[in-house]
Amino acid sequence: MHLTYIPLYLLLTGLVFYTVLGGADFGAGIWELTARNDEEVRGYAVHAMGPVWEANHVWLIFVLVVLWTAYPIAFASIASTLAIPLFVAAIGIILRGTAYALRGGAYSNRELAAIDTVFSISSILTPFALGAAAGAVASRRVPVGNAAGDLVSTWLNATSLTIGALAVIAGAYLAAVFLAADAVRRGQPALESAYRLRALAAGLVAGALALAAIFVVHSDAKPLFHGLVHGRGLVALIASVAAGTATLALVAVRRYEPARFTAAIAVAAIVAGWALAQAPLLLPGLTVDQAAAPRDTLIALTVAALAGAVILLPSLWLLFRLFLQGRFDPEWTNVPGPPPLPRTVVAASGTGLAWRLAAVLLVAGFVLTTIVDATWAHAIGVTCLLGFVAAAFPATATPPRSG
Repeated sequence: MHLTYIPLYLLLTGLVFYTVLGGADFGAGIWELTARNDEEVRGYAVHAMGPVWEANHVWLIFVLVVLWTAYPIAFASIASTLAIPLFVAAIGIILRGTAYALRGGAYSNRELAAIDTVFSISSILTPFALGAAAGAVASRRVPVGNAAGDLVSTWLNATSLTIGALAVIAGAYLAAVFLAADAVRRGQPALESAYRLRALAAGLVAGALALAAIFVVHSDAKPLFHGLVHGRGLVALIASVAAGTATLALVAVRRYEPARFTAAIAVAAIVAGWALAQAPLLLPGLTVDQAAAPRDTLIALTVAALAGAVILLPSLWLLFRLFLQGRFDPEWTNVPGPPPLPRTVVAASGTGLAWRLAAVLLVAGFVLTTIVDATWAHAIGVTCLLGFVAAAFPATATPPRSG
């Protein structure tokens, strides 16, 4: 694994998490808009995202920071040429967060309706704008240089509009699947049925739109189409179709928990297919190696990202675990507590073995990636850093016992 590609893998991982988790949050806002005459369905959509809606934006910040630090030329080109859709997305995120915060303080139904309208519209505009920006990059319409591309036609085209619409409907689909699963957990069959129907309908629309997108890309972005239907890009495309079909089937038979994972796999495969279709280019005429920052910057970014994961991942893991167990629901006291960690993990953390192992791997990884100047050393060093994250994760989640 070449050092210049490590931040790219981190970036794509963050993009997958944001597309799945953040997309589901935006989708909940869409269902809030379409259920104005059903207070129970509407209120549940808003309530369900409460504990996690801000945490999911961590992934967007992570993606932007990695892109900015590791590939500054690409970041400058994308941010300047796509200033309009990125600005729209930023405004949408701000308005959405503000509306959500103000919702609990509304004094009248009129105020509540206005706040909910802003919340719902921003839940559509933001994923659409981000999807349109992604479509502009994928269709190779963003040239290298400061605002070198047209500020309007770069993202207002058939490919960008189609991908933007697909981002909106995919978010609605993910949200419906997740909300149906939560309704089952809470023992609310009426809500489960309501969101199951929405999941099936949104899934069919998303599938039809994805099929139409293939034809749009074929006529409007031939390099992207060629990359998606050949080689590794085709494998990713098939995996996405298979996972999406499996998700629909699982929802149809009310198997929501595995449907969560197949839906995430479908999204991950699309992101992977996009990356494989463009490889080795980030932008037209700009390869990953050419766009990469200096070696020392890449090493510092990699180490910082992996070290930060020791704090971030256990925190998010605990947040989502509590959320999925219903600990943030009013009736959380009736929900069984989480199962204990395996005794081997607890014992290792209790004796400090996991901490010692993590420290050794961190030092070894840092030395091999910064001091030793050899490809094999970099590969082993990155492996040590990944092992550091794996060892430190349970050690952080379960603090070591004294003595």
